[in-house]
Amino acid sequence: MSTTRGTIEMTAAMAISGTVGAFVVFSGQPVIDVVLWRCAFGAIPLLIACAALGLLRRDIITPRQFLLAALGGVAIVANWLLLFAAYPLASISIATAVYNTQPFMLVAFGALFLGERLTAHKLAWLGIAFAGVVLIANAKAGDGGTNYLAGILLALGAAFFYAVAALVTKRLTGVPPHLIALIQVGVGMLMAAPFAGLSDLPTSPQTWASLVAIGVVHTGLVYILLYGAIQKLPTHLIGALSFIYPVVAIVVDFVVFGHRLGALQLLGAAAILVAAAAMTLGWTPFAKPGQARASG
Repeated sequence: MSTTRGTIEMTAAMAISGTVGAFVVFSGQPVIDVVLWRCAFGAIPLLIACAALGLLRRDIITPRQFLLAALGGVAIVANWLLLFAAYPLASISIATAVYNTQPFMLVAFGALFLGERLTAHKLAWLGIAFAGVVLIANAKAGDGGTNYLAGILLALGAAFFYAVAALVTKRLTGVPPHLIALIQVGVGMLMAAPFAGLSDLPTSPQTWASLVAIGVVHTGLVYILLYGAIQKLPTHLIGALSFIYPVVAIVVDFVVFGHRLGALQLLGAAAILVAAAAMTLGWTPFAKPGQARASG
């Protein structure tokens, strides 16, 4: 029963996340403004959740842990800024596909900073994902698509900062994840406020509806669903369900905005997503059957 509920929560969280790009575009706002309001409106459900769970106590987190959580918040905000900036340049589909190179960046960080071993299988999947990025980048190279290539680089940068945030979060074992998320959006507000257009606020109800949805639904609600699911599900199932997000994003981009991927783009996106899934789920197709079972 617990696993079933966790699966429903994780599926909902990933499906909702896949629509965030559309709402960013609908808002029509500068990226820095979207991030500010995402943090501001996202803080509301997270604050309510933390209060309900009794997490607003000084003994819950040490000063060092608070600083680490804040550092993770800086990385998360950089991640959002770069990803949202990539959407209009490379399309939601392409930006999301390239963004899903993040598992490989986490593996690289693990090897560099945590002493984790790089296996031949991981290097093979990394090579496939890299080939996917090259295919996507070359898809419009002949058209002189400078903005397109810039969008791909921004999505790669977003993946890098997501990996940084994940690495920092690994150091926060024992700190309630809802509290970490609240600290991160608080940091995001402080970072974005000085640069946002607060003197020229939106007047369109549609714009405000989009910004509220990005904050309350795509941030606050998604975090709560996601962390609830993580407590109930085995790691392999969490990894498998996380790939609902890019699939939904690609479908939404096609249905809402009519962005159809070309053959090279489709092949590249598929290569990245398959390789990322393989890395996340620990697939070892190049091993002998007995070795594969042993490594699992």
